[in-house]
Amino acid sequence: MRLWGLRLRTGLLLAGALGLAACSSTPEPAAREATPSPTASRQFTPGAAGLGDEYFPRYGNGGYDVTRYVVKVRYDPATDRLTGTTTVQATATASLSAFNLDLAGLTVRGVTVDGVPARHARDGDELVVTPTAGLTSGNGFTAEIRYEGSPKPLTNEALGEGGFRHTSDGAVALGQPESASTWFPVNDHPADKATYDFEITVPEGLTAVSNGVPVGKTTRAGWTTWKWAERSPMASYLSMVAIGNFRVTRAEHKGRPVFSAVTTGLPEGAADASIARTVEVADYLEGVFGPYPFGSYGGVVVDDPGIRFALETQSRPVYSANFFRRGANSGVVAHELAHQWFGDSVSLARWSDIWLNEGFATYAEWLWLEHDGGRTVQQSFDGEYVGASASLWRTPPGRPGAANLFGDSVYQRGAMTVHALRTTVGDEAFFRIVRGWAADRRDGNGTTADFVAHAEQVSGRQLDGLFDAWLYGTEQPERPTAR
Repeated sequence: MRLWGLRLRTGLLLAGALGLAACSSTPEPAAREATPSPTASRQFTPGAAGLGDEYFPRYGNGGYDVTRYVVKVRYDPATDRLTGTTTVQATATASLSAFNLDLAGLTVRGVTVDGVPARHARDGDELVVTPTAGLTSGNGFTAEIRYEGSPKPLTNEALGEGGFRHTSDGAVALGQPESASTWFPVNDHPADKATYDFEITVPEGLTAVSNGVPVGKTTRAGWTTWKWAERSPMASYLSMVAIGNFRVTRAEHKGRPVFSAVTTGLPEGAADASIARTVEVADYLEGVFGPYPFGSYGGVVVDDPGIRFALETQSRPVYSANFFRRGANSGVVAHELAHQWFGDSVSLARWSDIWLNEGFATYAEWLWLEHDGGRTVQQSFDGEYVGASASLWRTPPGRPGAANLFGDSVYQRGAMTVHALRTTVGDEAFFRIVRGWAADRRDGNGTTADFVAHAEQVSGRQLDGLFDAWLYGTEQPERPTAR
C-alpha cells in the first residue's frame, strides 16, 4: 500500500484500511444457535473465532485451511443491493463440531456443508456454521453460503474505513488489513492463502474488474457476468472488485494477459500513461527480484473521495486518481508492482512483520527512480536518513504496533533497513538474498525471523546486530558502511 499526499502519522485515519466493527444491515439469529449438534462426538470441538494475530486476534479463524473460493455475486448500483453465493473448499486441521467464517454486515440465507444443510448464526462479524456431523481433522469439506444485503465498509477508530464502497457509478471493494469479509464469507487473514474464482454480475454496460486472468464475460437480459480466476494462492485482503465505467486496455505480454482499467471520470492523460508502463516496470523488477510471480498483469485507477491510497491487490493493483493529478507517476506503479513479489507472492504470516511488504516496496521505488534517470538509491537513502523525524526513530518498523501499521517508519525506515543490508553484505550477496527469498517462499508466507535466517545463510554473515538496530531499536542507527 502507498498513501496519497502527506505521510501517515500515528493516529491519522487511513481511508481504505479495515477495522473491527461491522455495520450490520439485517439482524440474524443470535450466536447461541451455534451450539454443537447433538450428534457430534465429544472429540469434535468448535474452531477458534480468530487466528490469534498479535495485532488483530479476531482476524481469521482456526481449525481449517482454505484451498479455494468460488465467489459469485450480483450487484445493482441503483439499489446498492448485493446477492451472492460463495463456495469455500477447505481441509479441517482439527476435528470440528463448528467453524467460523468472517462476514460483516450481510444477511445469510442458507448454508450447506458437503451438500447438507447446516445451522448458522451470527456473532458480530463472525458467521458460525454448525454442520449436522463433525468434520474430521485431515479431511476436506465444502461449504456453500448464500447471502444478500447492502454492503458497508468497516470502520476502525485508529485505521479508518475500508471494504465495499458504493461509488457514483458502481462500487469498489478493497482495503488493508482486511476487506474481503464485507462482500463474501472468508477466512480473513493472510496466513490462510487460497485460489479464487470470481463471477461478478452487473448491469449491462458496466465493467467489473477483479484479480487474476480474465476468463470471459456473458450478457443476458440486461446483465453482464464478468469472470476472473486467480490461480496463484492469494491472501484475502488482496482480493478486489471495481465496478463502474472504465477505459479498458487489453494486451498480452510474455504469454500473459494484460488488463487495465481507468475510470472514465478522469480525462485521458497522466493516469493512462502511468498504467501503460506496468509491463515495463514489471520487466525491470523481474530483472532485480526474479521471475514475475503471477499469470496476469494490469492496474485499475478509481476516483472516489474515500480511496486515497494505492493497494497491491494481487496481479492488478488499484490506484487512487489522486496519484496522477499532478502528472504521470511511475513511482507508485513500481511500489505496487514490487508488492507482487513482496507481500503478494511471499505474504505475511502475521501483521507485525508488515515492514517486509512496505520496506521492500519502498526500496523498489528507489531502485526504479535510479533506473528511470532520477536520483540514485544512495541519494534516496541519505535524504531519508538525514531528514527523518525523531518520531520515526522512536517507532521500530519491526514492531510498529497496530496503530502505526501504515506509519512512516514501516515504509521509510523499512526501506533504509533494506539498504543497510545491501551496504553491509555487498551487491552480489544482497541480490542473491532477495531473489532467493522470492523464489524459496513463492506462493507462501514468511516472517522477519525467517528472512533474517535466510539473509545470514546466503551471506555467511551474522546479521542480528544490523536487524536489531534498524528494525527494533528506538534510536537512529549509525550509517551502514560497506564491508
